[in-house]
Amino acid sequence: MYHRVRTPELPQNNPWLNTEKPLSLKSLRGRIVILDFWTYCCINCLHILPDLKYLENKYSENLTIIGIHSGKFDNEKEIENIRQAVLRHEIKHPILVDNNLWVWENYTIKAWPTLIIIDPDGYIVGRFAGEGNLERIENLIINTLNKHQNNLKKQKLEFQLEQQEREFTNLLFPGHILATVDGLFIADSGNNRIVMTTLEGKIMNLIGEGRRGLKDGEFQSCQFSHPQGMNYDQTNQILYLADTENHAIRKINLQSQTVETIAGNGKQSRIIYPHGGKSLEIELNSPWDLVKINNYLFITMAGSHQIWQMNLATNTIHTYAGSGAEGCVDSNFQESAFAQPSGITTNGNKLFIADSETSSIRSLKISDSGHVQTICGGGFLFGFGDIDGVGDDVRLQHCLDVDYFDNHLYIADTYNHKIKLVNLDNSKCTNLLPENINWCFSEPSGLSYWDSHLYICDTNNHAILRIELSKFEVFKMELFGWYTSKLCSPQN
Repeated sequence: MYHRVRTPELPQNNPWLNTEKPLSLKSLRGRIVILDFWTYCCINCLHILPDLKYLENKYSENLTIIGIHSGKFDNEKEIENIRQAVLRHEIKHPILVDNNLWVWENYTIKAWPTLIIIDPDGYIVGRFAGEGNLERIENLIINTLNKHQNNLKKQKLEFQLEQQEREFTNLLFPGHILATVDGLFIADSGNNRIVMTTLEGKIMNLIGEGRRGLKDGEFQSCQFSHPQGMNYDQTNQILYLADTENHAIRKINLQSQTVETIAGNGKQSRIIYPHGGKSLEIELNSPWDLVKINNYLFITMAGSHQIWQMNLATNTIHTYAGSGAEGCVDSNFQESAFAQPSGITTNGNKLFIADSETSSIRSLKISDSGHVQTICGGGFLFGFGDIDGVGDDVRLQHCLDVDYFDNHLYIADTYNHKIKLVNLDNSKCTNLLPENINWCFSEPSGLSYWDSHLYICDTNNHAILRIELSKFEVFKMELFGWYTSKLCSPQN
């Protein structure tokens, strides 16, 4: 039971997105309003976006959703970066930018995400922290509508969306890239497809029809949902894919040109404690990246803050490391903790992980008695910055990918808009590019080493870059061959 508390008014002088003018709660009387306090780095905040989309579509005549973006990281307080996040995640409701946390504090918010439900008279009638609350929220909406039948102002409101101003690009927020002897595989995440090119950038194949969905079949008709990390089995011509927003692992056969789901059933798991089962029966939680060692896939499960292992011979999958608690705990596999682990790579004996929410690089030895260690970074949820150094003196900012070569780690230091290099002999972390090379990355989220070159997804610039490491020369790759008799780009 909630006491009737009148809502504090929203500030009119803050920046707003997805609307041509600021909104006031007073002007929305007669409607239910949901305030969504979020920050775009947060996987839990992203998990509730489908719930919000469902509600705003079903109750469009009576409901207005306003996102209150109260950023965690420094990078998340830049208006252009927030705008890019709104575009990347296809958000279609107004967003108020709350950089000074004024709205956050006035509503006594304690965690991301938190939803505040406001009735048509302007009083708070509900507060929901975390994810998994859709049924309770919808029941509250139905009850509130029934209670206020006589003072509802039914009207579907239209807003000026950021996507209306976006220019067309062939790639749309590419999230990951994999360089191999057979060419480049690009997770064209915003277009829900995989782009395969030569190392020079000639388009060889487009995998996925472009619409969001979970559909197996031939390359032209299969569907993905914001796919991310990949691993390539050259011998068998198989590409393994973390199909993140489908909560699934996909197997792409380059010989038969078919796609098959091998783990997950399309539903997000609500279980965070260690568990496992048959790969097609168990629910997964935002798998972000994967690497294959022998007949096993090791998977970063960003949504449950764990590392998982799939046995390709038995088609079983289970938690490999991580208790499910969000944090940075160096311990045995059962007691260790990660925070939204994202990129993963290996030297064959160890796994190296970009632990994005602790802005740290973690490692674990592949053995029955393994132990998780932090190689560099702050080692706690708010231990971020941009400081080169050694070990725990290093500060990164929401690093999303990592790749191994020759006892070094290449790091996509995403929110610092940089590429870092870690020497595993001494855990020293430095900026990869010399100071005299001033290249403007924009949230680079994926990278891959191949043959003295580093290939990078410059995500917010919708581009693929190549660094010639012997000269530290950076090139923007011009992908070519998009439009042929067999290939066609979707009109994103």
